[in-house]
Amino acid sequence: MKIAGLKCRICGKEFPAEPVYTCDNCFGPLEVLYNWDFIAENVSREKIENGPRSIWRYADFLPVENVEPIDLGAGFTRFIKAENLGEELGLKNLYLIDDSTNPTYSFKDRVVSVAVTKAVEFGMKAVGCASTGNLAGSLAAHAAKAKLPAYIFVPEGIERNKIVQALVHGAKIIEVEGTYDDANRLATEIAEENPDWGFVNINLRPYYAEGSKTLAYETVEHLGWATPDQVIVPMASGALLCAIHRGFEDLERVDLIEENDVVFNGAQPYGLPISKAVKYGKGIEPVRRLETIVHSLAIGNPADGIFAKEIIEKSSGFAEDPVDEESIEAVKLLAKTEGIFTELAGGVTIAALKRLVEDGRIDSSDVVVAYLTGNGLKTTEGIVDHLPGTVKIKPRLEEFEKVIA
Repeated sequence: MKIAGLKCRICGKEFPAEPVYTCDNCFGPLEVLYNWDFIAENVSREKIENGPRSIWRYADFLPVENVEPIDLGAGFTRFIKAENLGEELGLKNLYLIDDSTNPTYSFKDRVVSVAVTKAVEFGMKAVGCASTGNLAGSLAAHAAKAKLPAYIFVPEGIERNKIVQALVHGAKIIEVEGTYDDANRLATEIAEENPDWGFVNINLRPYYAEGSKTLAYETVEHLGWATPDQVIVPMASGALLCAIHRGFEDLERVDLIEENDVVFNGAQPYGLPISKAVKYGKGIEPVRRLETIVHSLAIGNPADGIFAKEIIEKSSGFAEDPVDEESIEAVKLLAKTEGIFTELAGGVTIAALKRLVEDGRIDSSDVVVAYLTGNGLKTTEGIVDHLPGTVKIKPRLEEFEKVIA
């Protein structure tokens, strides 16, 4: 069997592969424990390259057995050499993975495809989540495909476009007064009361988080089975950065790549806990008041913060925390140089990358991969007032000539 069980990330206690997510010994988070000898015997570069053009080409590394995946086509998204943006920033080898081209236009399709498949494997009767937006749309779509009811808890005030995307798939949306952390606490209580419901980022979280590892696998495959020198990853809970790190380790563990020494850099809006802790050498200090328009990264008490900080520091990386105005300008810069309209979280990533280059933390010759997690049409409210208006003219040639003059 591929899955050996679950293991506490803090004390190491092991558990059966069931829908549990916290250790009953130290209350630490659980992660999937694999049978790596079994995986090594069954996986190969050739097998992966001949697989489906989705995350399920990496099925040997994902925590699902004996069930057909709920696959809307997530993953294996555009891998772009960003020559124009690279020239602007002074980077010769800048690459982007653009997850705005996933089925529901964000990287969340990777994790949700795995989690909903696991809910089906466990025979669960419904699925749910707490979300700042992208996860809501993805879960609603995958739940519809799996013929499962979905209950989604969101903080008040998130972007309307993200709510519409979830509603159109038939999910029940519950808007909670307060922050994401308030919505997540309520969802956790409901998950405890309904053990036959699969809350993808709560009782299914150990399995859910594994979907993001596929970003590392794709990075390596696109680079000709080599690792980049540096990566830059947007951070909310910190889980995405941790998962990408695990992905590189997985490939090394089964000898699909040589020993890797990727430098990990994180990006978060100004004042949020993980970047703040890295920059100032402190512990993770939860933030209650979240003053940013980048709602998808606005988690004041990041569950994986301590692990993300440890990875960044051990790899000799860094974390940056651009203010909202920098992130908006970075969204515009990316669009004008590479023709990619990313959501505000992508703006945070590019703005942080710009800072890292300017501070000399990334060399011009480094192979750098930046991860763009969602589509800009989801967060238009945050940027529309920072764009020029239209030019209105009468339908006459001389009127247009005045414009171009």
